[in-house]
Amino acid sequence: MNTLEHLLAGTRPALVIVDVQNDYCHPEGALGLTGCDVSGVKEMMPRLHGLLGAVREEGIPVIFIQTFHEEATDSEAWVTRSSGRSAQVCRKDSWGAEFYEISPRPGEIVVNKHRYSAFVNTRLDSVLRTLKIDTLLIAGVSTNVCVESTARDGFMLDYHIVLVEDACASYSRDAHEMTLVNIQGYFGTVASSGELADMWMQGKKSTLAL
Repeated sequence: MNTLEHLLAGTRPALVIVDVQNDYCHPEGALGLTGCDVSGVKEMMPRLHGLLGAVREEGIPVIFIQTFHEEATDSEAWVTRSSGRSAQVCRKDSWGAEFYEISPRPGEIVVNKHRYSAFVNTRLDSVLRTLKIDTLLIAGVSTNVCVESTARDGFMLDYHIVLVEDACASYSRDAHEMTLVNIQGYFGTVASSGELADMWMQGKKSTLAL
């Protein structure tokens, strides 16, 4: 039994998908139009689709994190982020704030956020506690900003963290890799979607053999 199996044995996981939205992911989204390299998103999407399918088959809850911004949440400090380049990202009710290539199924939960971390001033912690979730499988965009912020805060709130590294993307490979080092070193475990799928498949084989 490997470390990942030991970690997940007897836990109640949920998949948390962070900010897979047009403005962050689509070449014609707000960040793509400002020159951000979104090619990493295109490369990781097949693995995210595979992970999402496997999680749903396992009956693991899926929680979609969706950012939107509006005047009511645009504090003086917040609008200075990224030297002001992110001012038009994911505005409320815009195409850019819509999900990119994925969508929640009926009954799956959407949590809206207005800051980098999905835990800051949102209902995410209440939702997870209600579902009795203790382990977060985290995927999405961007690895080194909203994904890492969510993972760090989740760990601080005593959730086990598994960052699904090949179902995350950033606008820089170096930034992506830096987050993997941080998470593995201090905040949780880094795993691939393939490792998770293999583990679940082995569990099914073991059950069938009984």
